[in-house]
Amino acid sequence: MDKLIRIAIDGPSGAGKSTISRRVASELGILYIDTGAIYRAVGLFMLRAGIDPADADAVAKVLPEVRVSLRHDGRGQRIFLENEDVSELIRTPEASRAASQVSAHPVVREHLLSMQRDMAKSASCVMDGRDIGTVVLPDAELKIFLTADVEDRARRRMLELQERGTPQPFEDVLADMKERDARDSNRPVAPLRRAEDAELLDTTGFALADSVNAVLRIVQDRIERMS
Repeated sequence: MDKLIRIAIDGPSGAGKSTISRRVASELGILYIDTGAIYRAVGLFMLRAGIDPADADAVAKVLPEVRVSLRHDGRGQRIFLENEDVSELIRTPEASRAASQVSAHPVVREHLLSMQRDMAKSASCVMDGRDIGTVVLPDAELKIFLTADVEDRARRRMLELQERGTPQPFEDVLADMKERDARDSNRPVAPLRRAEDAELLDTTGFALADSVNAVLRIVQDRIERMS
């Protein structure tokens, strides 16, 4: 790709942001940056340290000790705590809740903001999260807000957990998703919301391939307009 293009993809939990973003980046031959994985790693660190992820003061005290890094290999992006690959461990429901809790603390978001921006300085990339288009990359060349009906998102997450060998009843997954939606949308710092200039894409009822193709069409249209 000749021109630098940074694609910010935001949306609620279970919207398929990570999977879709990873596929889109692969199709375009550009970097994929999963910011949610960074917050999940911080949340996992707190759980392991016996610290309540919702306790802002306790989290702030140990935050300088957290060593999170993203590395890329043949399997794609991997997330590390110190030198331990925790890419699978951060995908549990417990890590998801912890990620949502630590991400609500201003000190955590400020601590990770420069790290995320540095990753997107010099290379075309797809970055997904909850505040990429509004806070992390407000000047991104393309912003997409990816969403779907909450029950549809809960079904997707339930299947994902089954495939990972950590099945959860649909009712529990749905309740957890509604709780996270409320927490992410109502937090005082960088709440989940659609940027004013973001393209809205509702993927309710879409198969993964349909969602990926829909995003690629939006990207291609933007690239043509940038030419």
